[in-house]
Amino acid sequence: MKNKKQIIIFVIMIIAINLLATQFFFRTDLTENNRYTLSETSKNIVNQSENPVIVEVFLKGDFPSEFKRLQNETRYILEEYETVNSNIKFDFINPLESGKNAETVANEFYQSGMMPETINVTENGKVTETIFFPWAVATYDGKSVQIPLLKRKIGDNNEQIVNASVENLEYAFSDAFSKVINGRSKKIAVMRGNGELPDRNLTDFLQGLREYYFIAPFTLDSVAKHPEKTLEELEKFDLVIEAKPTEKFSESEKLVLDQYVMKGGKMLWLVDQVAMEKDSLFTNVDNSALAYIRDLNLNDFFFSYGVRINTALVNDMVSAPIVLAQGSGNQTRYNPFPWFYSPLAVSNQEHQINNNIEAVKFDFATAIDTLKNNIGKKVLLHSSPKSYLEGVPTIVKLDKIKEQPDLEKYNAGKQNLAVLLEGEFTSVYNNRILPFEFENYQNQGKATKMIVVADGDVIKNEFSRQGPIPLGYDRYTATTYGNKEFLMNSVNYLLDDTGLLNIRGKEVKLAFLNTEKVAQNRTSWQLFNLLLPIILLLLFGFIFYTIRRKKYIKN
Repeated sequence: MKNKKQIIIFVIMIIAINLLATQFFFRTDLTENNRYTLSETSKNIVNQSENPVIVEVFLKGDFPSEFKRLQNETRYILEEYETVNSNIKFDFINPLESGKNAETVANEFYQSGMMPETINVTENGKVTETIFFPWAVATYDGKSVQIPLLKRKIGDNNEQIVNASVENLEYAFSDAFSKVINGRSKKIAVMRGNGELPDRNLTDFLQGLREYYFIAPFTLDSVAKHPEKTLEELEKFDLVIEAKPTEKFSESEKLVLDQYVMKGGKMLWLVDQVAMEKDSLFTNVDNSALAYIRDLNLNDFFFSYGVRINTALVNDMVSAPIVLAQGSGNQTRYNPFPWFYSPLAVSNQEHQINNNIEAVKFDFATAIDTLKNNIGKKVLLHSSPKSYLEGVPTIVKLDKIKEQPDLEKYNAGKQNLAVLLEGEFTSVYNNRILPFEFENYQNQGKATKMIVVADGDVIKNEFSRQGPIPLGYDRYTATTYGNKEFLMNSVNYLLDDTGLLNIRGKEVKLAFLNTEKVAQNRTSWQLFNLLLPIILLLLFGFIFYTIRRKKYIKN
């Protein structure tokens, strides 16, 4: 009777605990770096979802052990989102299930804008290649957004790639949820009329921006007749993007842009101070072209704000290769060669714009000097210490790839390639005669921000027969540089969308098996795993037999 009462009490306690658990749910993150704890920014974003957000994750299938970690960590963080808001629903899908052809599936992903990834797998001393699809798609009220789950840096091994990818998961998902749940509000003006890059070369970047902001072209053509009205129209935009202007700015146009800054407008400048295009090397008979100074009439403009864009080309030993075709017909081969005119710019990892991004590829960039004034300056990107400044005009020849570089020349140190300016700017026309009468002229501006990049090609996407190639992707080397991410972060920061950028600072360190030691000691571990259970079974059997025997003898 006593035993029955104990059983009944035990059952009642279990039922009571379960009922309490459904009413008072909590989770505790016991990891050292709190990698399963969502930030307040992420919680606020997903809590705005009133309808289901469906997330399809394509991380399912046979992966190396390192990438299984990425699969598991993705599942864990989506479970965290689900606990915050039950409207978050997710499913893991294997794109290659049912024996689908890998090449066909890879092409489908590529056409939809999701680049498949090829990774090297080392097992038992053998290196093999495998393809997988580190992407997810979030859908809310009929609107979908693609989510890249892999963060790859040049030279990283699989463990480093997975670690960086896990660090980026919360940002990737929160960013995607923000896109599909929240509407657009801020406006961006893409400047036209001064020989800027055509729309076709801005397609990929502008498509990315449209997921966050309203975008429209804007021209300064009416400045000559209606300068103040032009400024009023420009003030309706929160940010101005000048993407590689090639035609000279008039003083009236500069005054309108200056007064836009004085009134708190933000600007992103991508400027080529030297006229030189890589395409010219392939169209000229001798594969050479003249690099010369491009006069945009902007020297005083930037000088007043605290920077000077030089006119010497930055050559960098740490650079992206140039790919050339060799042979003809079926024998054509595309081979990479060192090309020091394409610096791979890196960051000092001290700013949220730069955190955890790949190197940014430049083409025929020039250096930026920072000048002393009251404006705060932050170098966002710079070349490597092994840089060399080449004066212009100069003849750039494709044959240079055959020459051995003079290493003694490459001692100019790090060269600034992108600089952030923040503060209350003073007008370019301070103590100067204005180019036209301006009733509401402001000499001192409101606090604002500006980013200056010393190369217009940073924002330029290439084209193929299928259409625009993703910004930063090199189809010949299958390398993705950090151009798009850097520019997207820059725009987000300039427009004060810093909540998501702060998530990038989250650091996660995963523990991985040492694959080399595993391979070396493979036989030992196999024997250990095989023999240990048998030994333990025999040991427990012997102990059990001994106890039973003693008990039997006593009885």
